[in-house]
Amino acid sequence: MVLQSFMKNSLIFSLLVFLFSCNTKTNIVLDEVVDQVIVDEVIKAPTEYLYGINLDSFSYITQKIKWGQSFSDILSRNGVSNKDIFDASLLSRGVFNLKKIKKGNDYTLFFEKETNRLSHFIYESSNYDYLICSFYPEISFKKVDKNISYVERQISGTIESSLYISFSNNNFPVDLVNLIVDVFAWQIDFFRITPGDTYNIIYTEEVIDGEVVGVKDIKAARFTHNKKPFFAFSYDQGLGNDFFDDQGKSLRKTFLRSPLKFYRISSKYQKKRFHPVLKRYRDHLGTDYAAPRGTSIFSVADGKVIEARYTRNNGYYVKIKHNNIFSTQYLHMSRRKVKVGQYVKQGDVIGWVGMTGFTSGPHVCYRFWKNGRQVDPLKQKLPEAKPISDSLKRKYLTYMAPIKDKLDSMKSNLNFDEKTNNSNP
Repeated sequence: MVLQSFMKNSLIFSLLVFLFSCNTKTNIVLDEVVDQVIVDEVIKAPTEYLYGINLDSFSYITQKIKWGQSFSDILSRNGVSNKDIFDASLLSRGVFNLKKIKKGNDYTLFFEKETNRLSHFIYESSNYDYLICSFYPEISFKKVDKNISYVERQISGTIESSLYISFSNNNFPVDLVNLIVDVFAWQIDFFRITPGDTYNIIYTEEVIDGEVVGVKDIKAARFTHNKKPFFAFSYDQGLGNDFFDDQGKSLRKTFLRSPLKFYRISSKYQKKRFHPVLKRYRDHLGTDYAAPRGTSIFSVADGKVIEARYTRNNGYYVKIKHNNIFSTQYLHMSRRKVKVGQYVKQGDVIGWVGMTGFTSGPHVCYRFWKNGRQVDPLKQKLPEAKPISDSLKRKYLTYMAPIKDKLDSMKSNLNFDEKTNNSNP
């Protein structure tokens, strides 16, 4: 009996030891599996790339171009031979002018981790592209366009003093200021904005790597000036996009209002004006637009350059024949961009504001010729561009209607009266 009880207890004890041993081994196996999973996760970590270059094999530094730095200077200081620099410079021709590398732009140098030799030079030439010069396994030079995505945005605002200040205060893209001024150039004088004027704009912004880099275009806009609404809708009737109002009339004239985007009229067309340099009265048969030196001067209409030269009185100037009736002339340029015989389109840059010739300050003297006689450009009734064609009128109105409804329903972030009231204690 005692023997049976002992054997029974021994059997039970052995069974417990076996079960405990199995459980311990199971835990050990599980720990090994967990460790293996962790190791596998480390091994499968994603490889990092910068400008398409695998960072597993390269180290890199990013710096800004300093004053006086050049492509060859940067490379030679980082161990690239003169021959390789020369060969790379030859390959750059037709891709990018290395003399136009700008102070403040970023550049990145990639070095092989094993040898520490320079393998790639990257230069951020603009928001939209970059240059990549590779030295191994062979020298190459190319420009790479960045991937751009487009996002439609809409903004509204109320003006207290100027359009630019309104945009700046509301953190709206200031690139839009020039675009909206161009759109309504003939409908609104932006130097005579009334406090309380409002704007509603639908536009397309450009995004690269999650960062907004610019404005592509304006889709539609409503600008209320002196309580009168003006509309603009971008539409292509087969000749490229242009802007039309809610009735299908073109917002563009065959001539721009002025040869500058932003300006101050310092002297109008007038008889017997006292000349500030010659110190005597004489006819002033042009309109002077004061602007900083280097401001771009635009051709006000399509035409052919018939004069581009220098004279003692006019300085550097350009004259353009637009048709058998109209010609325009632009005086006192710092530099000209066009040559005689060249055809230009409306809005093309033809030179830059300067103060060459008889002048007391930087400006462009804009002269307007009609049938061979100089006239006041601000008093001319100029022909309008073509409206929406009859064949496309119904299609245009159908396209425009819902966009107009959206513009009408947009509210400015805070109207002028509310801002005025809120500013009072």
